[in-house]
Amino acid sequence: MGNDNSAVKKLKDHLHLSFHIKDLGPPKYFLGIEIARSDLGISLSQRKFVMEIISEAGLSSCKPAIIPIEQNAKLTSIDYDIGTSSSDDPLLKDPTSYQRLVGKLIYLTMTRPDICYAVQTLSQFMHSPKQSHMNAALKVVKYLKRCPGLGILLSKRCNMEMTAYCDADYATCPMSRRSITGFCIKFGESLLSWKTKKKSTVSLSSAKAEYQSMEKNRL
Repeated sequence: MGNDNSAVKKLKDHLHLSFHIKDLGPPKYFLGIEIARSDLGISLSQRKFVMEIISEAGLSSCKPAIIPIEQNAKLTSIDYDIGTSSSDDPLLKDPTSYQRLVGKLIYLTMTRPDICYAVQTLSQFMHSPKQSHMNAALKVVKYLKRCPGLGILLSKRCNMEMTAYCDADYATCPMSRRSITGFCIKFGESLLSWKTKKKSTVSLSSAKAEYQSMEKNRL
């Protein structure tokens, strides 16, 4: 890719001397990402991939969910932290189904920043998932059904300004008492980078958690 058409053509001609290549023109579909162009800019979505996830999960006829994860959800791998017994929330007999589903959801966050927090939470239980974890993962799929074609827009309009937003909660993780931080970076009106991550240290106050989030994202 590049903004110099002559240089791009020269490179393609050089590659064609050694490899048989074919110019397919502007991309429309690449590695599960659908690319659409308009007067507003370039839109990236994974609608086909989302529909495949919904179908494989057996939720094609289910009612869509409004949110991807319950507010203040306390998913954990320790029984007594959520006040249940092992019989109430057993380990999955086949963890591969959960691992495969969450793996697809992780890939989906490339164009769906709205599920980053939920996927970050679910990805902590890949080795020993329980039924409550699978139920939470299926809720994310139900949320995706509400708007499967949602994606991001890389706008043509740009004021050449970069803006960053970050936030952090306080001791949300019930197992480690660590805070979870999230950030997003925009260039003009286009969203370029986003992430949700559990911190490596324990914050002693909500203010300290906020300052640590801002400092790490600045770096």
